[in-house]
Amino acid sequence: MRKLLRFGIVGTTGFVIDAAMLWLLLASTPLGPFFARAIAIAVALVATWYLNRTFTFGASRRSIAIEGFRYGSVGITSAVVNYLIYAGLLVSLPILQPLAALVIASIAAMAFSFFGYSRFVFRS
Repeated sequence: MRKLLRFGIVGTTGFVIDAAMLWLLLASTPLGPFFARAIAIAVALVATWYLNRTFTFGASRRSIAIEGFRYGSVGITSAVVNYLIYAGLLVSLPILQPLAALVIASIAAMAFSFFGYSRFVFRS
């Protein structure tokens, strides 16, 4: 239960980073909501890897390169799920604001990423 709570804290931090980057990119660049979100996801992924490694799960026994690769594999897969839900919502519901789609997509991808990180990346 402790790891799940810590994962929730890290996930919330990652969400804030993702949302803030999306908002900043949309407000200050000509990037559209799709490309801006891809950049925001990448920044949040790096931040959550560091936080999950130091705060939630602890470093794995693998080399940092292998751990990073595994984290990236799960994170990218989770990000693809997240992004596809986000894009699908924006395309199917054009009235929906990008940040609202971000919230819905992020919640949907959270369970997948916890399972992947706890079983595939940081498993003892």
